[in-house]
Amino acid sequence: MRNARFTDDTVMTLAVASWLMKDPDDLEVLVKEMQFFGNRYPKAGYGGMFRKWLIAEYPKPYNSFGNGSAMRVSPCAWVAKSLDEALTLATKSAEVTHNHPEGIKGAQAIASCVYLARQGKTKSEIKKFVEETFEYDLSRELKDFQKEYRFDVSCMGSVPEAIICFLESETYEDAIRNCIWLGGDCDTTGA
Repeated sequence: MRNARFTDDTVMTLAVASWLMKDPDDLEVLVKEMQFFGNRYPKAGYGGMFRKWLIAEYPKPYNSFGNGSAMRVSPCAWVAKSLDEALTLATKSAEVTHNHPEGIKGAQAIASCVYLARQGKTKSEIKKFVEETFEYDLSRELKDFQKEYRFDVSCMGSVPEAIICFLESETYEDAIRNCIWLGGDCDTTGA
């Protein structure tokens, strides 16, 4: 595909991974990594508030419940040695920008899915954990809401849908196809 390109989701995932390799206890390192990567790739598709945050001299969290916190969180689940650590790292990775409870919840939900999958948990075990812990409705089927689904950058309006895309998939490729078929913020649901 000639017009294919990476997006803000990839750039910020790399920034989180870089932070984790340098010093996961220091949120200033996370901020610096996010600003470094974000400013290196300024046209990756960031939201307006995040673009301002990227260039701020002293960036502060801006109470966002957008799905940016969830899109970049997967490295936290890969380095975590326990589910509690995955949730803690997810919170840290979110709160430098997306410090709204829903922004943190979205990041934690995705991190827990990735961590539990790494531990060999079944999709039904992952689904049960997410529904009970984060109170997301994962009982819907893609075919039942795909036609009405619209572009939604909030965690509440895209994280459950992303998880459903995974739950209904048979393979990695199938999960990506589900995200594309669903529509909306496909790069983030895919991330």
